[in-house]
Amino acid sequence: MSQYALRPDVTAFIARTQPLRIGGGYVEARETLDVINPSDGSALARVACAGSAEVDLAVIAATKAFDTGPWRSMTAHDRGRILWRLADLIEERAEVFGQLDALDNGKPMAVARDVDAIWSARHFRYFAGWPDKIEGAVIPVSTPDRLNYTRIEPVGVCGLITPWNYPLLMAAWKLAPCLAAGNTVVLKPSEETPLSVLYLADLALEAGLPEGVLNVIPGLGSDAGAALASHMGVAKVGFTGSTATGRAIVTASAGNLKKLSLELGGKAANIIFADADLERAIPGAFWANFGNNGQSCTAGSRLYVHDSVYDVVTEGLCKMADALRIGPGLDDPGYDLGPVISERQMRMILGHVDRAQAQGAQVLAGGARAGDKGWFIRPTVLSASDGMDIAREEVFGPVLSVLRFSDEADVLARANASDYGLAAGLWSQDVSRVRRMADRLHAGTVWVNCWGETDAASPFGGVKQSGYGREMGKDAIALYSQTKSVWVA
Repeated sequence: MSQYALRPDVTAFIARTQPLRIGGGYVEARETLDVINPSDGSALARVACAGSAEVDLAVIAATKAFDTGPWRSMTAHDRGRILWRLADLIEERAEVFGQLDALDNGKPMAVARDVDAIWSARHFRYFAGWPDKIEGAVIPVSTPDRLNYTRIEPVGVCGLITPWNYPLLMAAWKLAPCLAAGNTVVLKPSEETPLSVLYLADLALEAGLPEGVLNVIPGLGSDAGAALASHMGVAKVGFTGSTATGRAIVTASAGNLKKLSLELGGKAANIIFADADLERAIPGAFWANFGNNGQSCTAGSRLYVHDSVYDVVTEGLCKMADALRIGPGLDDPGYDLGPVISERQMRMILGHVDRAQAQGAQVLAGGARAGDKGWFIRPTVLSASDGMDIAREEVFGPVLSVLRFSDEADVLARANASDYGLAAGLWSQDVSRVRRMADRLHAGTVWVNCWGETDAASPFGGVKQSGYGREMGKDAIALYSQTKSVWVA
């Protein structure tokens, strides 16, 4: 029996076929798609499914709002007030957002409400302070009797494509700086988790965002996503998702040489040295991988453990894995993990585990489906080696590969021997080692004696095949801005 009774407004929201949000109004699409509840495999809701024709409508609306609407000409102060008001509304409706994401994503309600929704509000509040701080400069040029100054301007219509693992939070990461810089938006959420972003679009209008500034168009990546990425009316695409899709977006952007920012896959190395504080390192390394059910690009899924503490660490990891409670996000508030996002994803993850065993990996904990209803997987700990596929490929699920090492230089080389470079971490009390490793690890973010820390003020992004561009902080404003040089005689 659910401990979280559905709110009446949530019940009404999912009972109605949700239309697209275009130009400040509701627009029906030619097609619809079912949103599936991953906790039981049932059809949860139905939403309009955008195709290329609906993408065109949304881009036209966003273009009109950018060229002739009030958003761009509004004072920076007033733009900031609207974003601040939206942050307030997200906090006020955190329970609604929590229930929507717990339903279509499956994550525990407490996480969806108290982490994803609240952090999204903080993100909008941080960027609400930016509009009146986006400044150009007067440049002392060498030409006599000439004034040269710069203007920092919005890029125009931005196509934002967000993933299913953090439906609301990933939208906030992109939307807040994009809107703060004065752009207009066509946002395509994942077809698997569109509900909270559709609700966010309604709140944005309530907060005072002008019509057409934010347009939300759920649809398939192969259809709506591809049309948005290639659309000649879109000046910038911001994408979070797989590396394979990122490559396709790069190709699609060539038509009008769109500006791009890509936050792609990862296979993060996490390293526990012999001198680590194991009381912190073991649970830290555990949640570095199993947080959000392993469905995170920054999951610390390659755990390198020094030989001298390997047995103690693996024993601790397995005890934690075996003790986790798994269940639907809206049921018992004591559940630690929900289901993975889909049956297809579940089968892919379990296929990774099967191949790992065939290649010689040993299952230390989990390794199988949990129950026969919904897409639940037991948290899995594997003893693995670098040559195995499981240690090289992104699994995106609750599977942790543990690898031995004995030498700092060797583990550094092994950690860096990856196509990805989104995040990395280490656990050590040796300050000199920490400095060396943090300098030399090939990653956009390095965590030391912690994992997963982010802040709206701190840049985040990857190197190598984990993408390019930095979200959050002043770097995010730069992603959605361009500099104009003005000369005056």
